[in-house]
Amino acid sequence: MDRAGGKSAAVVAVVTEPRYTQRYREYLEKQKLLETQHRVEKMPDGTVALPVLGEAVTEQHLRELRNRVAPGSTCVLTQLLNPVPSKKAQACSPAQRLCLEVSRWVEGQGVTWSAQLEADLPRSWQRHGDLLLLSEDCFQAKQWRNLEPELWETVASALGVQRLAKRGRVSPDGTRTPAVSLLLGDHGWVEHVDNGIRYKFDVTQCMFSFGNITEKLRVASLPCAGEVLVDLYAGIGYFTLPFLVHAGAAFVHACEWNPHAVVALRNNLELNGVADRCQIHFGDNRKLKLSNIADRVNLGLIPSSEEGWPVACQALRQDAGGILHIHQNVESFPGKTLQPPGSSEMEKEYWSSPQQMITNQLKNGAASDSRRKMLSAATKPEWQRWAEAAETRIATHLQQVHGKPWKTQILHIQPVKSYAPHVDHIVLDLECRPCPLVG
Repeated sequence: MDRAGGKSAAVVAVVTEPRYTQRYREYLEKQKLLETQHRVEKMPDGTVALPVLGEAVTEQHLRELRNRVAPGSTCVLTQLLNPVPSKKAQACSPAQRLCLEVSRWVEGQGVTWSAQLEADLPRSWQRHGDLLLLSEDCFQAKQWRNLEPELWETVASALGVQRLAKRGRVSPDGTRTPAVSLLLGDHGWVEHVDNGIRYKFDVTQCMFSFGNITEKLRVASLPCAGEVLVDLYAGIGYFTLPFLVHAGAAFVHACEWNPHAVVALRNNLELNGVADRCQIHFGDNRKLKLSNIADRVNLGLIPSSEEGWPVACQALRQDAGGILHIHQNVESFPGKTLQPPGSSEMEKEYWSSPQQMITNQLKNGAASDSRRKMLSAATKPEWQRWAEAAETRIATHLQQVHGKPWKTQILHIQPVKSYAPHVDHIVLDLECRPCPLVG
């Protein structure tokens, strides 16, 4: 069946006089023919249309209604082109409604609905205003291809949106460009509001993670008044904007090398009225010349921001140091025996360094006690192990960059989200301070 004007797919209905409606309903319910997802409707001529499961209604059923159930009644089949969802249908989940609408429309195209097609429907998605972003693991069966592009109109109507896009795998080009295809609509620009901050971006060109909302809220609450920050992986302003709008940062240097994200970032700074307190550095942050300037550095890249660690250490103020917010995906496998730090080839390079790194663990007993208390609150030992390894490696970078020893202290380990089975996205807050010179 064709759809018109973005409305629901047409449904078959049995039409009769109002005085026979109850008898018809009882018979249709008993025969399991009554379609309950749409309301009974009054027709312009005063008759009543009862939605039915059209593929199951036979001529024998119609004769039964006319001759036995309600003798003398009018009994004809019609199509309700714009059926109204019933209260029951409105109460069902969006996924159930999607299945109902798509299956009915597919069968109307002469295609047999199957368990394979039902299993290939999406169960979750991201909603950005009137645009819905589907996951990559849906609509993969070959049968769907012959139903495009009208299929996407049906899906959009069932889920109450005007535009549809489908996610692919993130491009391994370093800029984390999403492989997103626009299925319905003429552009991918959307607006999202988090904690009073407006983000505008093109979903086909820029990443946006709803799972990071807890970290954005935490960043917004940090005491950054009067501070200068460097955001090494700014994107469209995920953390740059909370630092400026809510945390009170005096100035942010925002680094980004995805040109599409830079366009969105510049726009978002203007939208939120903070463009005068931010400088955008477009390009590879490993070539960044900023040094001796930052009270904080945000390293919001996963699975690892390790390539930015030397740059972050270089950006910290030489006289007072500052705080690093280091994002990382950490594997956690139940029952897996933890290897001691330095067991991997990469870690050996840092743990076997002949230079003596001065950390709070080695030089500050009181700080070490508080550190142990903090780490005991971390729910997974793998987080603690990674944080300690990262702390030591950062201390190495600090001494190499600044030519003198620094003290480091783990302030906090913040879980952000589960990234994949046994993989957690966490943030390490690491305080880094230059050691006072001994005369």
